[in-house]
Amino acid sequence: MSELLQKITDVKVWHIRVPVVSTRSHGIGDIEGGFEVVLLRLTTEGGQEGWGEAACWSVFTGSPEASYYALSRYLRPLILGRMVSERERIIGTALYAIAHATEAKAALESALLDLEGKILNQPVWALFGQKSQARIPLSVSIANPDFEEDKQLLQKISADGVRLIKLKTGFKSHQFDIMRCEYIRKYHPELSLRVDFNQGLEAEEGVSRTLDLATFEPDFIEQPVRAHDYETMAKINRQCPVLLLADESVFGPEDVKKAISQNIAGGVSIKVMKSGGIKRARKTAQIAAKAGWSCYGGDMHETGLGHLPGVHLIASCPEITLGCEFYHARYYVIEDILSTKFPIDEGHVVVPDSPGLGFSPDIEKIDALSLK
Repeated sequence: MSELLQKITDVKVWHIRVPVVSTRSHGIGDIEGGFEVVLLRLTTEGGQEGWGEAACWSVFTGSPEASYYALSRYLRPLILGRMVSERERIIGTALYAIAHATEAKAALESALLDLEGKILNQPVWALFGQKSQARIPLSVSIANPDFEEDKQLLQKISADGVRLIKLKTGFKSHQFDIMRCEYIRKYHPELSLRVDFNQGLEAEEGVSRTLDLATFEPDFIEQPVRAHDYETMAKINRQCPVLLLADESVFGPEDVKKAISQNIAGGVSIKVMKSGGIKRARKTAQIAAKAGWSCYGGDMHETGLGHLPGVHLIASCPEITLGCEFYHARYYVIEDILSTKFPIDEGHVVVPDSPGLGFSPDIEKIDALSLK
């Protein structure tokens, strides 16, 4: 335990752009060519390294530039010279040191947990308790505006043993969404279907279009309308015959309490990045589950490094039961930044048992992608 008294002597921040294999469309915006993330490396006086990632999206959580400066300018003074054992105090101070910037705070917590786990020779999930699951069912999102390309992806993931897909809807015509649902139900009956509008519907069309896609009996339908429109979410929830999930409407514990009180959904997508870290994400899931809500392990546009805190979250959080969408590292980026492949096997993410996050990035890959 005395090794946790090591001081953090170096804080390094990168802003990188990660090339991707195709365009992806969502109700609130597109990803084309690549996505940007901010990486954090903390180094102790003993030479131990801890890693974190801030996966940002300007239309959802915030910009990579905001996360970069949050970490390199505003949070750096809270970290340098502090001991690894002060994790809770550092995170508590960071929560109020800068408004918002949940992804930057998540990266900071991840790096501190990675350090602590490595020093104690324990995986991050063990720092929160028992492991509730060793293999997490993987969901892959179908979001290419060119559906012919997504047909090939459907064949590939099915052959790989993936059995969960989430269809991104609301970015083109309603008929386009119906056509894709019909195709999936006809040609891929082995796949469990989920639907995600990403706020893509206007309030006046939200109920009818959501109910239309509900006829395909998906496992759930996620965030049909704008995040702030609790009134329409509640109206849809009262009429929808399948589980309605909130995503952009619920960032953390404070939001989920309000969402539950207004009955806007029956479940929530839990994301480390929007929550501001594993600890707050766990609290959100626990509050939701206590109210009878279902929980799903969501993600942002992340590398394998960004996925790992979510994996440890779900491994230590039995309240998250609907699987995860940590697919970018294997199915979307051209080349991931981890030094070894992100652990997916037969349609499941395999929870690592090695110390810390379990995997480390390749510094040469990071430097090759660096914007700053």
